Amino acid sequence: MVTAAGEAGGIRLLIADDQALVRGALGALLDLEPDLAVIGMASDGAEALRLAEELRPDVCLMDVQMPGMDGVEATRRIREVSPETRILVVTTFARPGYLRSALDAGASGFIVKDTPAEQLAEAVRRVHSGLRVLDPALAADSLFDGANPLSDRERQVLRLAADGRSAAAIAAEVFLSAGTVRNHLSAAIGKTGAANRAQAVRIALDKGWI
Repeated sequence: MVTAAGEAGGIRLLIADDQALVRGALGALLDLEPDLAVIGMASDGAEALRLAEELRPDVCLMDVQMPGMDGVEATRRIREVSPETRILVVTTFARPGYLRSALDAGASGFIVKDTPAEQLAEAVRRVHSGLRVLDPALAADSLFDGANPLSDRERQVLRLAADGRSAAAIAAEVFLSAGTVRNHLSAAIGKTGAANRAQAVRIALDKGWI
């Protein structure tokens, strides 16, 4: 959605969040700042990508967990089509794995949604100026948790396993043999230090690895 603020000056913002109330609240708060202007809002990653390519915002505030294309993939794609747009991840999910994934995808900042409004506005300004802004507690946690040990395929099959799908059902979804899917699941169980598939899913979710 393109907003009426598109005619205003200042730092031009795109907000991507799948919750309408959150989008509206963030937009209302940031539009109160004289140097910030919300020019668009997106309900998922695919819409954020389309609007970023169309509007070329200065900063995109990006949620992580959204239907379809998630915030990490949307960040990566936006940085490809609109490299001048800086990404500030604003999320409820304060997990070290999400922080690392977002930064690897090209995000310039990562903060949580309960950040006070004045700090959020300042984070936007800092990201726009070329600085990196990270939630300090989460940044410290990420140093101790280490990088995501899971491969792309292991993350994919674990995400699908999270709703209880069988290896055969996962195999049909990702066009692999059931045996290959079981091998990926076994590797993921070993890398997470889990006792079984369900525990591997829980660990990976808690750390933000999937």
